Amino acid sequence: MTNRPSSVLEGEIREQPEVLHHLLESQTEKILKIAETLRNRDADGCDRPYCFDYVVLAARGSSDNAARYAQYLFGYHNRLPVALATASLFTMYKHPPRLGRALVIGISQSGQSPDIVEVVAEGRRQGQATVAITNDPESPLAKASECVIDLKAGTEKSVAATKTYTASLGALALLSAALEHDKNRLEQLRRLPAIMESSFPAILRALDRVERYRYMSHCVVIGRGFNYATGFEVALKIKELTRTITEPYSSADFLHGPIAMVRPGFPVMVIAPCGDVIDDIRHLVATLQKLEAELLVISDDPALLNAGNTACPIPEGVPEWLSPLVAVIPGQYFALILAQAKGLNPDHPEGLKKVTETK
Repeated sequence: MTNRPSSVLEGEIREQPEVLHHLLESQTEKILKIAETLRNRDADGCDRPYCFDYVVLAARGSSDNAARYAQYLFGYHNRLPVALATASLFTMYKHPPRLGRALVIGISQSGQSPDIVEVVAEGRRQGQATVAITNDPESPLAKASECVIDLKAGTEKSVAATKTYTASLGALALLSAALEHDKNRLEQLRRLPAIMESSFPAILRALDRVERYRYMSHCVVIGRGFNYATGFEVALKIKELTRTITEPYSSADFLHGPIAMVRPGFPVMVIAPCGDVIDDIRHLVATLQKLEAELLVISDDPALLNAGNTACPIPEGVPEWLSPLVAVIPGQYFALILAQAKGLNPDHPEGLKKVTETK
């Protein structure tokens, strides 16, 4: 990886292992302290693992996809129900739900969007624990929150989020492990930056023919479990950068109707790291092969890679709960290379701006 990046966006994609390493080095102790605060927040104490019963997440865009990852992360490892906030109830309708015994987390790279800020501010007004995950520790979101996790990603210059997305996943993974004080998971997380770095050469070799998709007008992206979020994030990147109609689905949802769209040559990207959902993905891929779909496969499973018209290997042995930080990189690169093949500027997609403020 010594060649010069072709764009600001490519530079930021390549920077992701370093950003995650810096996050882990600079924020682990702080997040362990935040976890301790959250465990012992009630003055009267409690007999539960945490002194909150569920998690409410507020986010938009790529941060909303990080929140989808958190649904599986906190649900699986911390056994907590997780809900995505309906922000318009807090802003447009001005009739927010009761948030008793909730941990309210706002995720926003800029920390600027008023609706996300209002969800967290309302949680704090109701006396609930609040956490901001943001790349700007002086932002309105940070100021509205009781606890702040700084992504430490540095300025993200390209409009499409990449390094702040994987940093948000890393911050959530770190918080989940810290809440359990799980040393094994913390160690797995510490090893991840090197694994991410090692993935780049194989990804670039596998995607050297992406330009063959430059006339593609539509596609779907499939993920499930922890990588349901990856499907949404990769679909967002393809839409943002290439103007291609792209729909994300879980493998289960896709079988409940949308598979009727598939005709010979219909493009389907499948994100399938090994884990508990791999057999379900294999079943779907076999069905798609019979329908003669054009398969783009991102996986560490040799059989699935062999099934792809385009196959992108990722490193083997990544724990499934951390695989979204690795599996998203080929999708980011695919969107970047396809944008360039179509003559589009990946750093400044038309019609978009870096900070979007919604109410």
